Amino acid sequence: MPTLLTGFLTSLTLIAAIGAQNAFVLRQGIRREHVVPVILVCAGADLLLITAGVAGLGALVVAHPGVLTASRYGGAAFLLVLAVAAARRARHPSHLDPAAQGPATLGAVLATCLALTFLNPHVYLDTVVLLGSLAQQHGPAGSWAFGAGAGLASIVWFTALGAGATRLAPVFARPRAWQVLDAGVAAVMATIAVLLVV
Repeated sequence: MPTLLTGFLTSLTLIAAIGAQNAFVLRQGIRREHVVPVILVCAGADLLLITAGVAGLGALVVAHPGVLTASRYGGAAFLLVLAVAAARRARHPSHLDPAAQGPATLGAVLATCLALTFLNPHVYLDTVVLLGSLAQQHGPAGSWAFGAGAGLASIVWFTALGAGATRLAPVFARPRAWQVLDAGVAAVMATIAVLLVV
């Protein structure tokens, strides 16, 4: 149990930081749009990557830095595109009413979610390399308990973030609130994009 709890707390501290993926889940939750599929994709991706890290893929990723470099530049470009889109939404608050915009298609939402997840090199460093390395320190049996705790943290976090955000919907009935949120999302994504490159 202590190993599982260690994995849970370690993973939670890594994923709870405000980043592009969390900002996207928060926005979808507030819009009440495809929230369950977004939660499933985010948590499922983390479970896959954590499992790969515990199984030893972290050493392979470290041995091939070109993969992380390509992911870094691709992720930075994608985040800048999303940052510009969020900044445009923030400049035009009359277009920020979810009902007026109409729902985004499930395919478009999931494509964005997958890109935010897999084009971010930090996700590989956090899940595959870092959590995988920490799991290995607990021995063969303990590593899987650590990984289970880390995976559970991801499920709990994304469920709480997506479902909890729906409670903020009344606040975001005002265009000004959407304007502030989108300005924040744009700033976070642009900052992360710059940090990825430099």
